[in-house]
Amino acid sequence: MARLQVLALTRRYAGRAVLDHVSFEVGDGELMVILGPSGSGKTTMLRLIAGLEPPDEGQILLDGQDITAVPPHRRRIGMMFQEYALFPHFNVFENVAFGLRMQQLPEPEIRARVRTLLEQVGLPGYERRDVHTLSGGEKQRVALARSLAPRPAVLLLDEPLGSLDRALREQLMGEIRALLKAERMTALYVTHDQAEAMAIADRVLILHQGRIEQIATPEDLYRDPATPFVARFLDVGTLLEGCILAEGDPAEVETPVGRLWGFHRGAIRVGMRAWVLIPHLIRGASYHEDEKPSGPVNVLDGEVLERGFRGLHVELRVRVAGGVLRQLLSPANPWIRPGQSIRMHIPADAVRIWPVDTEGARSSG
Repeated sequence: MARLQVLALTRRYAGRAVLDHVSFEVGDGELMVILGPSGSGKTTMLRLIAGLEPPDEGQILLDGQDITAVPPHRRRIGMMFQEYALFPHFNVFENVAFGLRMQQLPEPEIRARVRTLLEQVGLPGYERRDVHTLSGGEKQRVALARSLAPRPAVLLLDEPLGSLDRALREQLMGEIRALLKAERMTALYVTHDQAEAMAIADRVLILHQGRIEQIATPEDLYRDPATPFVARFLDVGTLLEGCILAEGDPAEVETPVGRLWGFHRGAIRVGMRAWVLIPHLIRGASYHEDEKPSGPVNVLDGEVLERGFRGLHVELRVRVAGGVLRQLLSPANPWIRPGQSIRMHIPADAVRIWPVDTEGARSSG
């Protein structure tokens, strides 16, 4: 296993910072996913770490050793691409064995390693198959086996499932995570797909305009987004603009749907403009007039406009004074129907408040 550290990494193109003093650490055996919109700097980050292009500033450390100026082939870093990048003139065995032959390992050791990896990726007996006869999912499994074969210290994966259909991606998400964990691999995985990121990651790094917005576990990202961008990007809830009426925790804020109590991130003061987040899925919320959660609570009266089934949840669109809120509930609330009036009790500790000037703020926590 290995530990990867990125320190103040910066890359500019035509004077514009594609990565802007980015710092983070991937622990031994950790699977970190970099998630962000197109153009946020995700692939550039991988290219710098792999040594495919140099940074303008910053350092890359592997187990405490500075590898910023080390050539790519000496970094002990493997890379897996979306386009498979298999050698078309090699069969499956020779594709997987390529890195092992470059290491000049004994032939029995090469054969044993290839056989083990093909079994792990679910392709036993595929050694002699031509790669052009494989399906997309099979090609991606071969590409993963080839990336893992030389036992790199760190594996970088750039949108490895991006060219596959949804059903196959769903299947491979769990397989890739299980295999990387079985290999005890330190890995950095880039995707723009939120479901993929949450299914695979130990921690997720959210990148936006070349800077880190937040690093957290998937659960913590949804429970406690660090910035309005994270809340909006993950569609965690409804964001409202408001004005701070009282400081403290909870703080009071005036919003289009009324006065709300919530907990703030960042310094606030009375009269300051603020972003207010009401999550779609709220633990401890109540939607029955006779049920009121303990502790500070916000009470909103509304009318149910729509009810839709979303598998594990029922989605409501509720008209309240000044706007419409989306709420996700357990399907065990069959009495809530379109046209019905409901009283929502929303705990104050579920509501988040940010000063408006933190719209572009970042956190590396």
